[in-house]
Amino acid sequence: MALDAFETQVADFIGQNALFAGTGRVLLAVSGGADSIALLHVLLSLREAGCVDTEFVCAHVNHQLRGRAADEDEAFVLREAAKWGLPAVTARIAVRQCAERNRLSVETAARRLRLEQLGGMARCHECTWIATGHQKNDNAETVVHRLWRGTGFRGLAGIWPARRFDNGLTFARPLLCVRRDEILTYLNARKLTWRQDHTNADPAHTRNRIRHRLLPALQRESTGPLIDTLSELAFAAGKLFGDIERQAVRAQRQLAERLPDGAALDAAGLAQLPVPVAAELLRRELVALGCHERDLSRKHYASVLGLARAPVGGRKATLPEGFVAQRRRDRIALTAPRLDAGNGEMARDFEPVTLQIPGTTRCPRGTIDARVRRRSEVEADEIAGDKSPLCEYLDYDRVAQVVVVRARRPGDRLRPLGTAGEKKLGKFLTSARVPQAVRNDLLVFDDGEKIIWACPVRISERVKVTEDTRRVLQLKVTESRKRRPDQCNMNSGERKYDERTCDAS
Repeated sequence: MALDAFETQVADFIGQNALFAGTGRVLLAVSGGADSIALLHVLLSLREAGCVDTEFVCAHVNHQLRGRAADEDEAFVLREAAKWGLPAVTARIAVRQCAERNRLSVETAARRLRLEQLGGMARCHECTWIATGHQKNDNAETVVHRLWRGTGFRGLAGIWPARRFDNGLTFARPLLCVRRDEILTYLNARKLTWRQDHTNADPAHTRNRIRHRLLPALQRESTGPLIDTLSELAFAAGKLFGDIERQAVRAQRQLAERLPDGAALDAAGLAQLPVPVAAELLRRELVALGCHERDLSRKHYASVLGLARAPVGGRKATLPEGFVAQRRRDRIALTAPRLDAGNGEMARDFEPVTLQIPGTTRCPRGTIDARVRRRSEVEADEIAGDKSPLCEYLDYDRVAQVVVVRARRPGDRLRPLGTAGEKKLGKFLTSARVPQAVRNDLLVFDDGEKIIWACPVRISERVKVTEDTRRVLQLKVTESRKRRPDQCNMNSGERKYDERTCDAS
C-alpha cells in the first residue's frame, strides 16, 4: 500500500522518535474528534504498509459532561473500532463529582481521571504504549499557555513526542509533526467523519481563548507560520532540556539521599550546579515526595538555592502545599507536610498509582496485592473475622474498572461501612478517634466515582460483600516501613492493627 505525503510525514516522525519501539500492542486514545480519528486511520494505514508492527486497542473515556452528546461520542468510537476489527474498551468517569469532591477545576479533574483510566486500560490489555492525537496546534497552545503562566526550559518544550512514566507506560504523540488544518484536509480527502465537541469553542476555558483569539491575533502580526515556529521552538527546548535532565539525574545520584521524613541534598554540591540543572534536581526530588510540579515556580527554586549558598544553618524556605526546605548544617532537607491536627486537611501526598487488578502494585507507602476470587471460594470468616485492617474484601462488580491508590485530599468523602450516608473523611477519622500517625499515612483507594477503602480504617458501604456478590476483590497492603507499637493501635474501639502485618516484609 502506497502512503500519501501526510502519512509519510507521520511515519518519518515515528521513526525519528523511536515511537512504539519494542512493543506488541498500543492503546489508541480515541475521543471521536478529528485528531483522534486521524490518528486511528493513519496508524492503521502505516500498519498495513508495514511501517509499524503492532496491534492496536481502541480506548474511549466518556467524561459524562455533555449528556447525550457524550454517549453518542462513545457509540461512534465503538462503531469505528468494529468497522476496522479492533478490540475496544470504554470507561465512564464522574468528572464533576470528582472536581467538587477534590476542589479542582473540571478540566483538571477530567485530565487526572482520563490519564488514570487510560493507564488502567493499558495495563488490562497488556499495552506498554498509549497513543494520543496531540498535534502541532496543541503544542503551540501549550507553549503559549506556559509562557503566559511563566516557565523554564522543561515547560517550554511543550508536549513531548514520547514520555515514559514510572508505571512503565509511555505516552506517544505521533501527530505532533502535523497541523490541525493538515489533519482536516487528510480526513476530508478520505471522506472520513468525526465528532464535534462544542465545548472546544467555549471562551471560558483559557486554552480555548488562546486557540481562538490569541494565536490568530499573533498570526496576523507574524511574517511566517506561527504554529510551525512555536512547534520548532518546543522541539529545540526539548533537546536542551534533555541535556539538563541527564546532568540532573547524575547529580541526583551523587548529592541526594532519602530521609525518614523526606530527602536531603548536599548543600555545597547543589550550590555549584548550573541553575537550570539545580532546579531540575530539586523538581525531581520534590515531585518524588508528592509535591505537584505545577505549583512550583522560579521563586521557589531560587529560595532553596539561596539556602544552599547560605553560610549558616537553620534557615527555612516555604514551598507549595506545606513542603519545607531547611538548611541543616551541610545539607538541605526537603520535608513533606504532615496532617495538621487542627483541621485534618493535609496529608503527605504522592502521585496517584493505578492499581493492577489482579496483580501486585507498588506505591510510595508499600505494596498492594489484588486478587479476584469467586464468592464461593471465600469463607464468611475471612471477610467478617478478626483479620488485619490492611486486608479487605470488596464486591468486585460494584467497583469501577480502574482503581487508583492515592493520599488523602481536601474534601474527600466516604460512606463508611455500616452507615446510611456519606461523610467528610476528615470528620469521620476524628469521630472514630483514629490516631494522627495513621491519618498521616492513610491510603485512599478511589475508583474515580467513589472512595472504596480508606486503608486501614474502613471500606465503603457501597462495595461491601453481600449475599448477591458474585466476585470478591481481595486487597492486601504490605507497608514499606515498620510502624512503632503505638502506631499499630487505632484506639477506635472497632479495629486494631495486627502488629505482624505492620512489619516490613
